[in-house]
Amino acid sequence: MKIKGNMNKYYYYAFPMQAVLVTCNDEKGKTNIITIAWHTPISKKPPLYGISVAPKRYSHELIKKTKEFVINFVPYKLVKEVHYCGTHSGRNTNKIDETKLTLTPAKKTKTPLIKEGFAHMECKLAKTLTIGDHTFFVGEILNLRADENAFKDNLLENKKIQPCYYLGGNVYTTVDKTREKL
Repeated sequence: MKIKGNMNKYYYYAFPMQAVLVTCNDEKGKTNIITIAWHTPISKKPPLYGISVAPKRYSHELIKKTKEFVINFVPYKLVKEVHYCGTHSGRNTNKIDETKLTLTPAKKTKTPLIKEGFAHMECKLAKTLTIGDHTFFVGEILNLRADENAFKDNLLENKKIQPCYYLGGNVYTTVDKTREKL
């Protein structure tokens, strides 16, 4: 038997979605972190990746001004840091100090990477689209970096890296280590 779904939470049907930490800078170079679950690849040529950010978020303002951001893919062991960065505003909190995450310089952007991440996409803002109550920031990927053991044959090594996934409602999970090639 099927029941009526909740239209206010329709996006829960798409979860779990990998939670990423997006770094962005203010005009003075101070870095902020926002947790994003609404993100997606868009194009191979040119390489484009999109993130969806509510206009009320501090990072929204920073990305619009500096026109760049870095997407940091992080393991589940950072779940507390992921949750903290998604539930506190950088307007009045230094998330780097509070989470003890380590920033490291990027190759193609002024915005740094989070060292504890297993993969990183350095992006310059290619397009900004207002869609409903969110802004979809399309980033052109300028550089990719990944831990040397995170991927094998371009596939994530679940046995070594367990990415952090968001289930909604402040609940997180990861994938198991099962992998089957069909």
